[in-house]
Amino acid sequence: MNKITMTLQVDHLILEALKEDISSEDVTTNAVMKEAVKGEVELICKQDGIIAGLEIFERVFKLLDAETEVTFFCKDGDKVTNGQLMGKVTGDIRVLLSGERVALNYLQRMSGIASYTRSVADLLEGTDTKLLDTRKTTPNMRIFEKYAVRVGGGYNHRYNLSDGVLLKDNHIGAAGSVTAAVKMAKEYAPFVRKIEVEVENLDMVKEAVEAGADIIMLDNMSTEEMQKAISIIDGRAETECSGNVTKENIGRLTSLGIDYISSGALTHSAPILDISLKNLHALENA
Repeated sequence: MNKITMTLQVDHLILEALKEDISSEDVTTNAVMKEAVKGEVELICKQDGIIAGLEIFERVFKLLDAETEVTFFCKDGDKVTNGQLMGKVTGDIRVLLSGERVALNYLQRMSGIASYTRSVADLLEGTDTKLLDTRKTTPNMRIFEKYAVRVGGGYNHRYNLSDGVLLKDNHIGAAGSVTAAVKMAKEYAPFVRKIEVEVENLDMVKEAVEAGADIIMLDNMSTEEMQKAISIIDGRAETECSGNVTKENIGRLTSLGIDYISSGALTHSAPILDISLKNLHALENA
């Protein structure tokens, strides 16, 4: 994330997280630290994985105290291992203690998503299929989680409802048919936007092709149905498959020659990566 993105889109979210954790004061820290004492703490990985969110981790402490210094020994996207020293944070011990949980929450969550995404993306290696995330993200965490997907080797589907036209089952139901929904979308949406249609059976596939959909999402279809659907589409639209795609079952999709595979599990089911701040100590010559 560049500094403009950080300031305009991220800082207010981090500040809200800090306000959630420190509603009035950090009573424990204030009880044991009566005044500013310069200290240092180590950022240690406790599990193998892919690191993501280091700038966000640093920003938490910088927003509490701009004088805090953070030194990293790795970068986003690096493979990290259990026991690895990834960085050090130096500054007012009160800031190090008060910011610890929020900073680690971001880093653990984002690194967990990047690690899980990498493990799934690796299964698509050697194919032309791109792995996409979805909008199934934690409220107010989307910018962080979708960034972590990219760090892990995945790609972002539309960021939000303003970002693209995706006609799902309820939109089609509201419009009356696939044909009607696509026609209305083409009349309303700016010409620069592609129109994607979610389909659940082969009749809907045929209708979506004839209506001129740009992308056809095959939702919760069997492998056999998807093979038939791709044959029907025959290159006249880009193809995407979706529906309960996980690391455990994505193997059945790798030989289909589909353009995109979207998986909500990348963001809603990835476990955190275990990371700690340890060995806090005062600096004698501070």
